[in-house]
Amino acid sequence: MEPLFGKTLNQLDALVRNLDLPKYTSRQITDWLYKKQVASIDDMSNISKLARQKIKESFEVGVFDHSSVSISSDGTKKYLFPVKDGRFIESAFIPDGDRATLCVSSQVGCKMGCRFCMTARQGFQGNLTAGEIINQIRSLPERDTLSNIVYMGMGEPFDNYQNVLQSLEILTSEWGYAMSPRRITVSTIGIIGAMTKFLEESQCHLAVSLHSPFDEERKALMPVQNNQPIQHVLETIKKFDLGRQRRISFEYIMFKGINDTPRHVNQLARILNGIRCRINLIRFHPIPDSPYQTSDDKTIEAFMVGLNKKGIRTTLRASRGQDIEAACGLLSTKERLKKDF
Repeated sequence: MEPLFGKTLNQLDALVRNLDLPKYTSRQITDWLYKKQVASIDDMSNISKLARQKIKESFEVGVFDHSSVSISSDGTKKYLFPVKDGRFIESAFIPDGDRATLCVSSQVGCKMGCRFCMTARQGFQGNLTAGEIINQIRSLPERDTLSNIVYMGMGEPFDNYQNVLQSLEILTSEWGYAMSPRRITVSTIGIIGAMTKFLEESQCHLAVSLHSPFDEERKALMPVQNNQPIQHVLETIKKFDLGRQRRISFEYIMFKGINDTPRHVNQLARILNGIRCRINLIRFHPIPDSPYQTSDDKTIEAFMVGLNKKGIRTTLRASRGQDIEAACGLLSTKERLKKDF
C-alpha cells in the first residue's frame, strides 16, 4: 500500500482526480494528515464512506511510531525509528529552556565518508521519503512543544534533495504544518548544485559543515572537499542576496591539534569575509576507534574569542546527550548490529 503521509497538496490533487473524487477531497486529506494527525483513513469522517473505500484500496496513512527511546540526564531524548529492510534512523529531541529542537535524519546511512562521523561508517543504505522524514516530527511525543527543526541527523540532506524539499513544503505550507521557515535549518557539507536550488526555492536557514578553512586539512576530514571545494561553496553563497532574516551558519567541530589554532581563526576570517554569518563551534563527540579528540575548553574559548574579535559572531554549542550515545549514527549502528547478529 502506498502512503498518503508525505504527499503534497499537488500530489493529492492528482490522486483524487485519478480516483474520480471531488477536487476538494485533497484539501480534506491534507487537513486530516497534517493538522488533525489521524492514523487511519477511516477516521477521515468528512470524506464520504464510498470515497474512503476507494482511497483505501490503494493507499494507507503510512505513519509509524519509534521503536525505542533513550533519555539523557540532561533531558535530551534519542528516538530510534525502524525503516525499510530492518534498518534504523535516529532523531534527537533537545529541550533547552523555552526552546525545543528536533534533529531529524534525511537518509539511512550516508555516502559522504566524513572521517569523524559514525553514520558514514554505515555506508549509504537509502534515501528517506518525504513522509519518513516528516514522520519523525509527526510521531514525536513532544511534537506540540517543538520550536525548531534542524536537518542535521543521519545523512546528507542535499544528497536527497527532492524528498527534503518536499518535506519542507509540507512543513511550511498553510495546508501542511504551517511552520515558519525561520524555525527550520538544513545542514549540508556543501553539495553545490542542490544548495543553489535550495537557496532559490526555500526560505529556510542554511548551515554548512566547514571544520577547516584549509583545503588539505578539510580533504583529510571530508572527502567531499575533493570535488566540492569550500571556496566554490562560499562563492555560491555570496551570489545570493539573503536579506536580514535568513541565516547562514557554519558548523565547526573542534579537533584537538588539527583545526583549533590562531592560524585557523585568521583563515576563517579571510574566507568568510563578505558573508553575513555566524559560526557554531562544536565539541567532538568521541566515536569508537577514532583518532580524533576534542579540543580542550581553554583552546575552544580562545578560538571563540578570536573569531568574535574578527567580527564573526561565534558561539559554542552545548554538548548534549553524551550519556545516551547522542553522536549521530551511534545508536542506529548499535541497533543494526544487534539485528545482524
